[in-house]
Amino acid sequence: MVACPHALASEAGVEILKAGGSAVDAAIAASAALSVIYPHMTGLGGDAFWLIYDAKQKRVRHLDGAGCAAASARIETFRARGMEEIPFRGILPATLTVPGAVASWCTAHAEYGRLPLARDLAAAASYAREGFPVTERLAGWIAATAPELAQNREAASIFLKDGRPPRAGESLVNENLARSIDAVGAGGHAAFYEGGIAQELARHAQANGGFFTAADFAAQRAQWREPIFTDYRGVRLYQTPPPTQGIALLQMLNLLEPYELAAMEYLGADHVHFLVQAKQLAYHDRDRWIADPAFASVPVERLLSRAYADERRKLIDPARALPWDKVPSYGSLAGDTVYICAVDAEGNAASLIHSLYGVFGSCVVAGASGIVLQNRGAYFSLDPAHPNRLEPGKRPLHTLIASLAFRDDKLWQVFGCMGADGQPQIQLQAYVAMIDYGLNVQQAIESPRWLSGRFALGEPRDLLNIEGRYPQSTLKELERRGHVLNRWGAWNELAGHAHGISIDPDTGTRSGGSDPRSDGAAIGY
Repeated sequence: MVACPHALASEAGVEILKAGGSAVDAAIAASAALSVIYPHMTGLGGDAFWLIYDAKQKRVRHLDGAGCAAASARIETFRARGMEEIPFRGILPATLTVPGAVASWCTAHAEYGRLPLARDLAAAASYAREGFPVTERLAGWIAATAPELAQNREAASIFLKDGRPPRAGESLVNENLARSIDAVGAGGHAAFYEGGIAQELARHAQANGGFFTAADFAAQRAQWREPIFTDYRGVRLYQTPPPTQGIALLQMLNLLEPYELAAMEYLGADHVHFLVQAKQLAYHDRDRWIADPAFASVPVERLLSRAYADERRKLIDPARALPWDKVPSYGSLAGDTVYICAVDAEGNAASLIHSLYGVFGSCVVAGASGIVLQNRGAYFSLDPAHPNRLEPGKRPLHTLIASLAFRDDKLWQVFGCMGADGQPQIQLQAYVAMIDYGLNVQQAIESPRWLSGRFALGEPRDLLNIEGRYPQSTLKELERRGHVLNRWGAWNELAGHAHGISIDPDTGTRSGGSDPRSDGAAIGY
């Protein structure tokens, strides 16, 4: 089974499974297809993180596909230009970090691939070369981002043909991207990071005042690391470690476990209130501590300890919202990502999160490569005292996270979502729905959702964005307790795209869940 935010990409992954490919092969195929048909959310110019379950060895492995900052990336460069923060769009964030996703594809494939890499990438290359139908969602995001895309000649030539955004149903072609995908299929890691692609990306950066060089590409590698985990009501839940924010979800579960959530009304005020308070506390720690552990000391063991959770839980007031100024933070909910989950016939699983960060990333297509470059480097801090400060060779704090969950040592859930800062919050709501309230994966995904935090500068940091399908009594009681509500409509795409696969521990049957807020599908056979 494969689930992800576009049905054509899920289909590409399933066709790989039918051809004898592994869960990793299928995830690569879906990720590559999304890089073409969901270009506002992901691409070869982005980063990726994996959790991979090896059923034979009964082992969970984490693969870090984060791009490193260029050797020339320094705080002083921005200060000399009078900048107090890294721009969100343009050539500076586009070239501040090297794209890491393709390295992660190649590394995962070398370890777990069964089919040739070119076979995994064939559907993506075909969609890029021959075109694919633009969905209403993609048409809407191109239109909304048109002013930024128009500033880059190469981006405009792909996404704004004849000077206008495409209509839903029109075909979108990116022949240069097809050639880049074909090159990766034929030459793997070396083709992207040492060959013509790297040279073109580096040339584009140099010609436009950017940062990364051919040497930065040659140094980029994906790295195998140890995942982190916690136990919650008999479920062992694995997450991606720093520099990702996966630890925030585990902290929230540790804070909540002593409360009898199942005794609270589902979607009631208490249910929402306690989860939001746990979020406030966990995100304070995230923003204070999480950075690249190769450059900063991240107290993971302390943050995940039960003693620390007991200490922090004292700040939760059942009757009143915790004021944000008591737990200061920074950041924004704005950002876009794709999540792919795949399980093969042997029970191996891939939980893959892949992103450009913002909508269309930096809105820069790098020359003749056809590749949209990410803007993940914008998440670095220019504060010299902050653990997540910009430094050469460093990975920024990543909002990307992926999960695997086990019951009685058997794989039970492969789950993830898009949503930038909202990702741990979305996973929290889904896991609580499934574990505490007994919902299945599709019911948990379709439930109304909230996201605590701001989507834009100027909004309150404790703003509670909440879908309108919550009971009115819940909304009124939350306001009475001091929550600042932004009432969304019944369904809001900003609440994220979540997808998951559940595995029945007795029968091994796969049950897929796909978010109606996306264009996705869960497909199995």
